[in-house]
Amino acid sequence: MNKLAIIHTTAVTIPLLKELASEILPGCTLLHWLDDSILPQLREGDEAAVQTVANKWSTYARYAEEAGAECILSACSSVGDIAERAAGTVSVPVVRIDDAMADLAVSRGRRIGVAATLETTMRPTLNLLHRKAADQQDSIQLIPLVVSEAYAKLMGGDQRGHDELLAEQIQQLAQQCDVVVLAQASMSRVISALPEEIESRLLTSPRLGMERLKQLYFT
Repeated sequence: MNKLAIIHTTAVTIPLLKELASEILPGCTLLHWLDDSILPQLREGDEAAVQTVANKWSTYARYAEEAGAECILSACSSVGDIAERAAGTVSVPVVRIDDAMADLAVSRGRRIGVAATLETTMRPTLNLLHRKAADQQDSIQLIPLVVSEAYAKLMGGDQRGHDELLAEQIQQLAQQCDVVVLAQASMSRVISALPEEIESRLLTSPRLGMERLKQLYFT
């Protein structure tokens, strides 16, 4: 039986990824690590805080490997760069949840909207998209949007308020873009609140990330 370790920075992503894994990777054993102190530390923005987070993440990755995980999924885009560096500390694959989404976004258009509810997520996501475009020798224009008020509502338990505010802002962003990526896995819940013509231009990471795992490591 396969084992997949998932490292989370918020409890919001746990039920979402459990459900997707049950559908896409049936029979796979999931090992979850949650550290909700990571995002507050990243918001401090200084080098010492980032290094502390990097050390933590590498430790969780090693724990996961020792527990028998055949692959490690980073569920948080804010630590995407950190997860990539931590891959060198373990012998099993480490996958960013947003990696497949970034590949698809670059292939779909030149004007790419990047929506986030956390400022800490924006830079790693922009870096990833630029790198993917360079790999494909494409030129892209990135249009960032951070809706921090929506994240505050979600953390306060106001899921409806989160969805309504985010949906309103995403609709405006989508009018300027060929495609819009929702930078955080927790944002995928807002899709049902958007018109179909907008939904068709949105990309979210959870399903794409889980499908890539199946394709690469769990076939």
